[in-house]
Amino acid sequence: MRLTEEQLETFEKRGYLVLRKFAEPELCDTILDIAKAHLKHEVPPVETEMEYVGKSKEERKTISDGHAQEWEEHITVRRLRQVYHRDIVFRQWMESDKIRPILKQILKESPTITIAHHNSIMTKMPHTSTETYWHQDIRYWHFKSDNLVSVWLALDEENDANGVLEFIPGSHRMTFEADQFDEKEYFSDNHADNRTLIETKEQTVLQKGDVVFFHSKLLHRANKNKTQTAKISFVYTVHGKSNHPIARTRSSSFPEVNLD
Repeated sequence: MRLTEEQLETFEKRGYLVLRKFAEPELCDTILDIAKAHLKHEVPPVETEMEYVGKSKEERKTISDGHAQEWEEHITVRRLRQVYHRDIVFRQWMESDKIRPILKQILKESPTITIAHHNSIMTKMPHTSTETYWHQDIRYWHFKSDNLVSVWLALDEENDANGVLEFIPGSHRMTFEADQFDEKEYFSDNHADNRTLIETKEQTVLQKGDVVFFHSKLLHRANKNKTQTAKISFVYTVHGKSNHPIARTRSSSFPEVNLD
């Protein structure tokens, strides 16, 4: 599959693109079943809600993949880390021949999967999940350029009640001042300029098999889950083959996967 010129223009202008029913329902169900088993048994490495809420800017720069359950008595898993190496089904989705031409179009060169970032099953658990604050992923990553794109797969319906993604369209093309972000590097709701921009936010209900591509500089967030059912999604990130991670940073701490 290849994107149309209109779809490419949409991504470049808005910073994100939704492809409906891209993944087969059977694949989504299989991924979901495996993910639920890993979540049930809290198979490490994981990130917990407590880690996310309490993590400082410096901790995010140095944190190693996960052993949160070793120091939290009762945990709520926020995400399963390092999913590429967890199961062959996860790897097959991330390396899918169907998606490679699209990634190459968006990046304008052959894509490479970064294992160091995202590479996760993301969750919003009922009652115990927290809000995901406005942020740009690239602020936590270290690459030669910001030419990175995340691939988000909805494994079931995602809506306003259970924490669907929200985006500020075009924010990947904007330049921000340091004081527009708080001490944890989240885009501050209290900054006057930010409030005006946040009013332009967009969200779109996702169904099983829908895929969202979004730029690493795009501001995004999600509500907490206010329903009785867990919301579980799959996300990984790619960069252009020539866009190397900076040495001796977390971004360079894992081998990568070229998708030539």
